[in-house]
Amino acid sequence: MRHPPIALVPALAACLLAACAHAPRTQGTTPLRVQLPADAPAGTSGRLLVFAEPAADALARAKDGVVAAVDASPFGGKGASAAAMELARIAPGQVLPVDGDSLAWPQPLSRLPAGDYYVQAVLDVARNNNYGGRGADDLSSTPQRITVGPGAKPATLVLDQRAPAAGDPWQLPPTAPEALRAAIPAAKAATQAIDMPSAALGAFWGRPVHLRGWVVLPPGYDADDKARYPVLYFTHGFGGSTRALVPTAIAAHAGMADGSIPPMIWVLLDESSPTGTHEFADSVNNGPWGTALTEELIPALESRYRMDATANGRFLNGHSSGGWATLWLQVRYPKLFGGTWSTAPDSSDFRDFSGIDLYAADANVYRKPDGTAWPLMRDKGQVVASFEQFARLEEIVGPVGGQLASFEWVFSPRGADGRPMPMFDRGTGQVDPMVVAYWREHYDIAERIRRDWPRLKPDLDGKLHVYVGTADTFYLDGGVHKLKETLDAVGARADIRFVPDRTHFDLYVEGDDRRAMLKDIAWQMYAIARPGSKRPPAPAR
Repeated sequence: MRHPPIALVPALAACLLAACAHAPRTQGTTPLRVQLPADAPAGTSGRLLVFAEPAADALARAKDGVVAAVDASPFGGKGASAAAMELARIAPGQVLPVDGDSLAWPQPLSRLPAGDYYVQAVLDVARNNNYGGRGADDLSSTPQRITVGPGAKPATLVLDQRAPAAGDPWQLPPTAPEALRAAIPAAKAATQAIDMPSAALGAFWGRPVHLRGWVVLPPGYDADDKARYPVLYFTHGFGGSTRALVPTAIAAHAGMADGSIPPMIWVLLDESSPTGTHEFADSVNNGPWGTALTEELIPALESRYRMDATANGRFLNGHSSGGWATLWLQVRYPKLFGGTWSTAPDSSDFRDFSGIDLYAADANVYRKPDGTAWPLMRDKGQVVASFEQFARLEEIVGPVGGQLASFEWVFSPRGADGRPMPMFDRGTGQVDPMVVAYWREHYDIAERIRRDWPRLKPDLDGKLHVYVGTADTFYLDGGVHKLKETLDAVGARADIRFVPDRTHFDLYVEGDDRRAMLKDIAWQMYAIARPGSKRPPAPAR
């Protein structure tokens, strides 16, 4: 699941889940059209997304009365309807009718209740909005207020807007703490980019594929010195990227500089791909990412930098999808790493997939056996989004790159069409038992531990550290409970912590320190790499 915080607005999300789906058909619904500007490149193609939100809702969240964007988020919080269609080779200046009914959620646009709406069209040229959201490669229209109902006039949405290109990743937003902003120059000087082509992935895809990220060197690091350092391998959650890792690089170096983090080499790994997060797992769909990391990148880094290059000097940490990835790497390569500290990991036991037992007879990810909806997101005890809402909106934005499709690109067998087989039917929510049997055999971490513990124990016992909040936003605490049951049943030594009342997004926080848990984790790692070392007392405030 995602790592960065997301705004959650239950009242707006409720519109997607309730009355809108049962609104009566209006007479004279406004026909929508889109137009490519005359100066657009010839042959422009992409996935057209059209969003319609009640004007009152759009204006309620507008700044200075200006509606800057209309959106419907699969993570909840946007009370808009969405529709999609594929556009191929559009001519500059061409006007096309919008099909707002064939692929739409929570209802066809023709069934919008009469009233005023703000509408916006977005042409996702790179077809990557499911992962990274809107970007500089998209063409969009200015949000336009329209009236739906008898006598309403047609509306043309001109795709003449572009978002500004992303700037310097080392330029933090004005809202970043001043101390972190002051640490940028030293951190940037100590950070080196990873951009290494992988032979294994290149052979799989038939084109160059690179491993990317950052290496953050500790203060005082000297390439000519004999001193060596333990290494923390870190990876992000869903939605992350090389760019998004920069704040972690700054915080890590600043922490080492002020002594709140021990001197280590940090390797920040980008696990994003065109299909979502690849989890550093070897996959029949994504290719051998685990092999590329363990047999290519890590040896290359250890030959270049003064790393410990022993199991007790290689450690793993990640949150959310990064938590699953690091837990997987530790279990899959137990001899290579000295321990993982995986926080709020995506489900490590598919008997609890955000609450759903995928192996149950007639399992359905949309409906519980009693017919009620399976929730997928919560905030302050309130359901924000259902599994169905999340899946349907993801399907509209695109078939590739979303969170649920990302799981299938990692875990599923390849279908006859060359694409991963869906774990569940997007229309009905029905789970495919053959697909989840494959998931269980190959990627269910708890099942792997139950099945292979006698073989894994000598190299894995005591190396698993998993932390999750009891109020996790995506209900991921349930999967950690199942993992703990498995570890207890086989007699494994493991550190499993359930942090009271913490969510997916405040798990690391103590007081005003948003990275308090990360500092504690780093010192635990350092104590293994450097037995007898002691954490210095926290400076007085």
